[in-house]
Amino acid sequence: MTQNITKGVKMMVAEANEQVLTISIDEARNLIDSDNHVIVDLRDFRELKRGSKIPGAFSCPRGMLEFWIDPASPYHKEIFNQNKTYVFYCASAWRSALAAKVAQEMGLKPVCHIEGGFSAWQKAEAPIETVE
Repeated sequence: MTQNITKGVKMMVAEANEQVLTISIDEARNLIDSDNHVIVDLRDFRELKRGSKIPGAFSCPRGMLEFWIDPASPYHKEIFNQNKTYVFYCASAWRSALAAKVAQEMGLKPVCHIEGGFSAWQKAEAPIETVE
């Protein structure tokens, strides 16, 4: 028997994009040194090991996001308990759309994500930093 998937990932990402703010690479580039923003890299550790990230970005694997945001979770990270704008990105802006939506639903605000993700960031020759 085959599963009957009623809502595919493309539909979920499209719905998320209707509910969260998407910012351009140029807008995001201006936030690198901002004290009012936290840039969150949602890519997993294997992706990070391949080389680089947005300068100053905090690494939060997508699978840990809800646990790190929730102050009642034993895995909570204080970085998610600041009065700042959270800017999410992943490789191609699919995970970041879903992550921004769930973060917003959890009450984290304001949130947004970067259009096109890290692949668009690299294509735009925006600044990167090496990951150790």
